[in-house]
Amino acid sequence: MSDLTYADVSARLQQRWPEHKIEPTLDRVQRLTELLGDPQKSYPVVHLTGTNGKTSTARMIDTLLREAGLRTGRFTSPHLESVRERITLDGEPISEERFTEAYAEIAPYLDVVDAEQEHPLSFFEVMTAMAFAVFADAPVDVAVIEVGLGGTWDSTNVADGTVSVITPVAVDHAHILGADPVTIARDKAGIIKPGGTTVMSQQSLDVFEVLLTKAAEVGSQVAREGIEFGITSRSLAVGGQVISIKGLGGEYEEIFVPLHGEYQAHNAATAVAAVEALLGAGPQHEDRVTTELLQAGFAQVTSPGRMEVVRTSPTIIVDAAHNPHGAEATAATVSEAFAFQPLIGVLGCMKDKDVYGLLEAYEPIMETVVCTRNSFVERSMPAEELGELAIEVFGEDRVLVRPHLIDAIDDAIRLAEENAIAMGTGGVLITGSVITAGEARTLLVRKPKQADQ
Repeated sequence: MSDLTYADVSARLQQRWPEHKIEPTLDRVQRLTELLGDPQKSYPVVHLTGTNGKTSTARMIDTLLREAGLRTGRFTSPHLESVRERITLDGEPISEERFTEAYAEIAPYLDVVDAEQEHPLSFFEVMTAMAFAVFADAPVDVAVIEVGLGGTWDSTNVADGTVSVITPVAVDHAHILGADPVTIARDKAGIIKPGGTTVMSQQSLDVFEVLLTKAAEVGSQVAREGIEFGITSRSLAVGGQVISIKGLGGEYEEIFVPLHGEYQAHNAATAVAAVEALLGAGPQHEDRVTTELLQAGFAQVTSPGRMEVVRTSPTIIVDAAHNPHGAEATAATVSEAFAFQPLIGVLGCMKDKDVYGLLEAYEPIMETVVCTRNSFVERSMPAEELGELAIEVFGEDRVLVRPHLIDAIDDAIRLAEENAIAMGTGGVLITGSVITAGEARTLLVRKPKQADQ
């Protein structure tokens, strides 16, 4: 038994290349998984890529498969608060003890690969291999795997998805993936594998063309939102929405989804199609996916850090949107699901993102924006610099700068309460990056102790 502690492992992982620094090759992770016996080939994989909606859709697929009686492993990124969130078994993050054991089990092989390759394994490559090994050891019936960045050269792509899922493609990580959706789609299409099924969320026509071309080249079946599956009705409900879905194998009526936003309804439809593709859809499999299963499964779905109400009086929402496409969806959801008078924004962004586009998306709905900074100093934009951009979009009278997140939240709460219009309620939206959302959750949400796996 290794004498490593969880703190030791966390420190060793952080010393490796960060996940935003990549070299386009699968050589290192492929060599590592070969040494481990290719654990990713010991179970079916649902593999997800896209620009926005990946993690929420992955969580939905995971929950539905568990409701169907399968043991699941789920690998998602980035994490909100604890790195253990990235590797879950049956919906729960693995324990600190299991996380430490998993690292210790593969550590000798890391040394071998590091010595062989020009560059050592990155943080994300090691995490990917740990997840694959944990799932094989469990063992799981199916693994739900989200790419870290892109698709073709992402370390998760050493797994072959039985089902490949592509959520909406827009522009993000432009300096790495490309400056337009078509270029980005070509990279994300790399997860489409021969003999599998590719489930595509709603896309622009030119993105659909890229994805369909790749599917035809490798011989993958396709299921497209708006054609083979989709939402047939949607209505708001207390705490979420009620949707009906045309699936690959039938019609599913009146399903309550306890999440806000039209985009979450589309994520739900995509998740259903992915589950149908994996379990079988059609008359011969009519008992595999039923309305009752979907109703029971979706009732349990959560999506931390995605339009998540973490406090009331005033209502405080935490959201991980970090690019204009995501921010536009968040803004539309706030307007649809809430009637804040006023809404105060707390924004902490990464400097390598389209921050101006984020500000433009939020300007119509935020009365005041409080500019702050998360703790990721290497990548986050200084609050003062963010404030200067915000003044260009909002005007000087609607911008505050508070370098520390706790102070920004306190001021936003005060403004929401002081400026609430008669008979109205003020609200606070904390957003701008996954790290900002995670750090806000740490400050605002009291969580139960995790059970060991």
